Amino acid sequence: MVTFTQNIVVVAAAVLGSLLFMVGLNRFWPPEKRRAFNDLIGWQLGVLGTTYAVILGFMLYTVWTSFGEADLNVDREANAVLDIYRLANGMPEPQRTQLQALARSYVNAVIVQEWPQMAEGVVPEQSSALNQEMWKAAMSMKASSPTEVNAQESALSQLSLLMQCGLIRKRQSTFRLPGLLWGVLLVGGALTIVSACLFSAESVKLQGLHVFSISLLVSLSLIAIADIHRPFHGPIRVGDDAFLTVQQSMPIS
Repeated sequence: MVTFTQNIVVVAAAVLGSLLFMVGLNRFWPPEKRRAFNDLIGWQLGVLGTTYAVILGFMLYTVWTSFGEADLNVDREANAVLDIYRLANGMPEPQRTQLQALARSYVNAVIVQEWPQMAEGVVPEQSSALNQEMWKAAMSMKASSPTEVNAQESALSQLSLLMQCGLIRKRQSTFRLPGLLWGVLLVGGALTIVSACLFSAESVKLQGLHVFSISLLVSLSLIAIADIHRPFHGPIRVGDDAFLTVQQSMPIS
């Protein structure tokens, strides 16, 4: 699992590498000899920079939207299992006790087992088995009053929602950007930085500040995408706070 310290090291290495490349380029191809090509290099840098900025901005927006959707889906899943626990109060025995015990087990399995598994990139399975057991318990009920009928129908509806949210969470836990997109992002960033290094400025310090700024922005953006594009893995990930809150609302009777 990547840590914030590793992220800082990667950003520092990218910026330092860009500056060293600029220094080496200036030594083997002096800026005064490149100045005649500034019009061409400046045009290339403008086109590359604009194109790459659009790609980078779109990717950041996409991964952040996906991260927000994963967070919202977790809230819906936690609310669904809490609703099932409460709806069980309107059911007769033994379904009431069975559903409430299974709901508590579901929440505990998600917190204790599945969240660490998702952080390690392992697809969790325990909650799916518990969901099936809750379906069996709810379907085995023989409703004898309007209250029990309503409780059973509502519980089945929430079980359907719970299964849907659980499947979405597991799919999101294994999602990652395709290698082709990473290739576009990395190659585009490298070409943009190289173009900035090729541009010849009269002041080496000004050119160094330019290269430093571009390489810092590019590396930070790529790190942000890498940290966010997997919602349940890495230093920035969706937490299990919703399930912890629900767990506190399920006292053992």
